[in-house]
Amino acid sequence: MEMTARLDEAAVAYEVNTAHIPIEPVDLADVVTVPLTPTLQPPPEPYPTPVAALLQRAHHRLLTGGWCSGALVDEDGARCLLGAIHAEAGGDSGLEADATSVLLDAIRRRFGEHVDSVPSFNDAHGSGRVPMRMLDQAAGLADARGL
Repeated sequence: MEMTARLDEAAVAYEVNTAHIPIEPVDLADVVTVPLTPTLQPPPEPYPTPVAALLQRAHHRLLTGGWCSGALVDEDGARCLLGAIHAEAGGDSGLEADATSVLLDAIRRRFGEHVDSVPSFNDAHGSGRVPMRMLDQAAGLADARGL
């Protein structure tokens, strides 16, 4: 009983002593990682709308072919966000523009209006985890919009 009271008192003291420390919420997707074996997995069921399906294919391309920054395609064949969209658009510049626009909108919804462009967002990251997650979220957004 006395030990429980002492532990409760210590817990309250800890809370009081650390309440002034600012914290930023952690997105578990940035912390929890699992081995990626996308080449062993089939692509997901495609979205029925063309822009959403394009974004989904671009996401899968980055999962299987690799992500890069600073170039549309690097020497190993990895692509940036824009490079993956371009490759999956198959020469349809209108579809490519629509997909890029939805992706930028999804990025700005999450990270604010200060994001200038898809390439600047892509190149601001040291790994593809966040850019690829935004590509996946943009596909869902495009589907919700019927694009």
